[in-house]
Amino acid sequence: MKPQKWRYILLAGVTISFSSYSIAKKPNILFIVGDDMAVSDIGSMGSEIRTPTLDSLAENGVRLSHFYTAPNCSPTRAMLLTGTDSHIAGLGNMGEFMQPEQRGKPGYENRLNERAANIAEVLKTSGYNTLMTGKWHLGKSEEHSPKAKGFDRSFVLIGGGASHFDDMVGWAQEPKASYREDGKLADVPTGFFSSEFYTNKMIDYIESSRPSDKPFFAYLAYTAPHWPLQAPDEWIARFKGRYDQGYEEVRRQRLDKMIKLGLLPEGVIPNQPMFSGLPTWEQLTDEQRRREARTMEVFAAMVANMDYQIGRLFTYLKKIGEYDNTIVIFMGDNGPAGNSPANLGGGAKWIAENFDNSEANMGRKKSFIDLGAQWAQVAAVPSPMYKGFTTDGGIHTPAIVSYPGMPNKGRIIGEVAHVMDVMPTVLEVANIPQPGKAFGGREVLPIQGKSLVPAIQGKKMPERVIGWELFNRRALRKGDWKLVMNDKPYGTGDWELYNLSRDPSEAHNLAASEPEKVKELHAAWDQYVQENGVILAVPKEKPGARTCQYGHCYQ
Repeated sequence: MKPQKWRYILLAGVTISFSSYSIAKKPNILFIVGDDMAVSDIGSMGSEIRTPTLDSLAENGVRLSHFYTAPNCSPTRAMLLTGTDSHIAGLGNMGEFMQPEQRGKPGYENRLNERAANIAEVLKTSGYNTLMTGKWHLGKSEEHSPKAKGFDRSFVLIGGGASHFDDMVGWAQEPKASYREDGKLADVPTGFFSSEFYTNKMIDYIESSRPSDKPFFAYLAYTAPHWPLQAPDEWIARFKGRYDQGYEEVRRQRLDKMIKLGLLPEGVIPNQPMFSGLPTWEQLTDEQRRREARTMEVFAAMVANMDYQIGRLFTYLKKIGEYDNTIVIFMGDNGPAGNSPANLGGGAKWIAENFDNSEANMGRKKSFIDLGAQWAQVAAVPSPMYKGFTTDGGIHTPAIVSYPGMPNKGRIIGEVAHVMDVMPTVLEVANIPQPGKAFGGREVLPIQGKSLVPAIQGKKMPERVIGWELFNRRALRKGDWKLVMNDKPYGTGDWELYNLSRDPSEAHNLAASEPEKVKELHAAWDQYVQENGVILAVPKEKPGARTCQYGHCYQ
């Protein structure tokens, strides 16, 4: 067979690498997603947490410094797999917060629907083995599982979060977590730890498909570091004492490192209002400081362990001679999780009655702790808010694309990128055409994302318009301008306007002084709503409806 020219991209958190390489077969494709990972949670993006595998990936690829997702997990995952807006792909709202006027309407099926062709289907028809392990959260039933959506093999957590150990604890409304293997309900084995198991399973799936002349598409969707925060004792011990210095100092260190790395401009000032609305480190009691430090130790252990597991997968791919022919993409699915589950739907009572959250048991089996608003604000630095909001703190995540041997390694790509861009980018790199209007015996809508190949090549991308809506919180970005609406007390409850080139932390609302720009972007917002079938509805309950810590509430 005559060698063909292929270009490669790696997206995961997001890391992307691009190069030309002569090979005799199509490239493998690997998506890796971290759950609730903030833009600064990786070493090469500003963190104090050691992530040597992902840092090496960044050194041998590119980092996307302006990569956007949805404010929450399942809408992001729908867009990752289809290249279309979540309001089209079936996750216009999170199922847990669906409103009566939205329920059952097109784009609000609470599952990955058939209106768009997903990447597993497309790659399967192009001769790929298609594999998935980890978090699905795109449909509960067998007919809406990965097995029914183009994946040859899969072992997935059906819902949004669960215990990382083998007790299979879910959430208050579904106390036992549900898993499916190849569509059928399954249990996890004794000794299960999520990041290790999903990695082992993916290695098993790849190994069992060999020898084969087919390339593989692997989607490894970790549930770390989503709550409940849990990790093996030996991993937590690695961070003992690291966070005793508190929120403000760790935030300062991350901000300084991000500026030094070139991810943020000199002089940027954090805009994180909850730092003044919630208790500072000095205002906490000694016991509260110990608990907060322990919480962050567990979170860091989860991130470090995930990085280690990714390293094991890479080692395996090198051993079988496939790593150098694999497109790798790493990304986070949304901003850090500052919304405590204790503040949702009877969560506090359920946690108090069913778990041991004593200081000695924090992070172990039978504990149920979360990151909290202050540590989430540290992770989202310099942007305001976190997961669930349309400020950059909720939608700006890490992303890396990397491939061995690529030129200009270690670059930072500053062009605006979106999770919808992953699918068209990968298809272009692998020389696979985008699905036409007719696909799989049905009519499908076109991909909305844009290939990032020009940006990876160092070219400037055309100005673009990107819209967001979730929980009636809204945003639209056009070039350097961003229009944002968040409910009180997190916003004004009206449209706010920011110029992100001059004000990357969304600190200076220009709506009053730039009425024509507000009008221009509002018209673009209205067009976004119309084109994507957005049904606006005020939810009775939503993440972040109430934010409290140690008796202090942000209001």
